[in-house]
Amino acid sequence: MKCLEKLVLTHINNTVPDTVDPLQFAYRPNRSVDDAVAVALHHTLQHLEGSRTYARMLFLDYSSAFNTIRPGKLIRKLTDLGVPTPTCNWILDFLTERPQVVRMGRQVSAELIISTGSPQGCCLSLKLFTLYTHDCVSTHDNTIIIKYAYDTTILGLIKGGDESGYRSVVNNILVYGEENDPILNTDKTKELTLDFRKNPPPLQPLFIRGTEVERADSYRFLGLQE
Repeated sequence: MKCLEKLVLTHINNTVPDTVDPLQFAYRPNRSVDDAVAVALHHTLQHLEGSRTYARMLFLDYSSAFNTIRPGKLIRKLTDLGVPTPTCNWILDFLTERPQVVRMGRQVSAELIISTGSPQGCCLSLKLFTLYTHDCVSTHDNTIIIKYAYDTTILGLIKGGDESGYRSVVNNILVYGEENDPILNTDKTKELTLDFRKNPPPLQPLFIRGTEVERADSYRFLGLQE
């Protein structure tokens, strides 16, 4: 099965153009965590060189991301990306009606049939998740969504105190989550503000589902402390 997965993965990579989801840096050739960090820093520092500017970075924490893939919705997205129907049918069969048991020592649980998510440990699962979320993109020029697998960062480049674009993108992400099922862990979602203005006014807090997002003085962004 591993060999067949690799063949399907190669076929998908050859079918889906590299231009799809350019700010997804995981499981892509010639891209890495360093590239994701470099892009975030480049846009932030370039923006902060202007007057009356600051940046807000929202680090979203998703729980069990791979387990939330809906096979039917994934297949529709793959079809839109040009993946051939036979390949889509194979992937649908691969993801649905999977028998699963839990073994602890000599004890084995009853069999459970799973038809959501993608099997952990499969080389194909990582690619399928990035394609499943390829349409999670920003709709505003002053707000960027940077992704490394399920690690998602919303970078709001704000000027003159106008946060409408940033807050709109955050709201769109929440709507996207409701439609595509990734589970957002609000308690672990953090926000970092970069503001070098003299005597800046207090910033309005950000709320997600009625809970105020905690502001952090520093954050470990993709393994690097900020």
